[in-house]
Amino acid sequence: MPPISATIITHNEAANIARAIRSVDCADEILVVDSDSTDETVKIAAELGARTITHAWEGFAAQKSYAVAQASHDWILSLDADEELNEDARTAIRDWKQLTPPVGAYRFARRAKYLGRWILHSGWYPDWKIRLFDRSKARWVGNYVHESVAAEEPVETMDGEILHYTCDSLDDHRRRIEFYTDLAAREMFECGERAGLARRGLAPPWVFLNTYFLRLGVLDGVPGVLIAWMAARYVHRKYVKLAQLQRSNKRTQ
Repeated sequence: MPPISATIITHNEAANIARAIRSVDCADEILVVDSDSTDETVKIAAELGARTITHAWEGFAAQKSYAVAQASHDWILSLDADEELNEDARTAIRDWKQLTPPVGAYRFARRAKYLGRWILHSGWYPDWKIRLFDRSKARWVGNYVHESVAAEEPVETMDGEILHYTCDSLDDHRRRIEFYTDLAAREMFECGERAGLARRGLAPPWVFLNTYFLRLGVLDGVPGVLIAWMAARYVHRKYVKLAQLQRSNKRTQ
């Protein structure tokens, strides 16, 4: 029976952390790595039996890698604070623990709830994520955004789903876009990418059309329209900020 450490990174997640922790009761240890929350995140986590560590923010992949390193067991079940495992996933993990693991990493489908509705298209589902892995055979990678688990061995699919509670309002979505496009622009700039006029003009409408039509956002109703619109806004803001970084760099040279 391979023991599992569930790891969750947090910052001001008092509204979500209890749900996430309760959903990983299939783990043998629950570890919360918090980056200086000012709400009751750490208190709630401790009251629910999680081991808590405070660690200064270093970035998504770095923070999750730190959590992996602090875990007591080699098998890691990684969850974000605004996620939970559904009952089918928890049952699948309990059944899996009775076996000898044939591979070093497992992926789950992730279903997102957006503006109160579960999204099944728009490129948001099934949104496969590797979240159960042997830390000796897989690791977190990524610099600023889009962190992921890189596995050395074949990856198998686990039954059940990760439920992702995303944005409750358009204002919340806009705030997230501003946060993530700051990171994305910085990453692109450091990788040598440039925001040409053609890319800045053509990319946003293409992303809207791709999300709404080719990825079947039209089947998600009004949320599908908003998801496509916000995806285009994300790309637009990312390139605007990249162009700003380019201009700032030229002035300092």
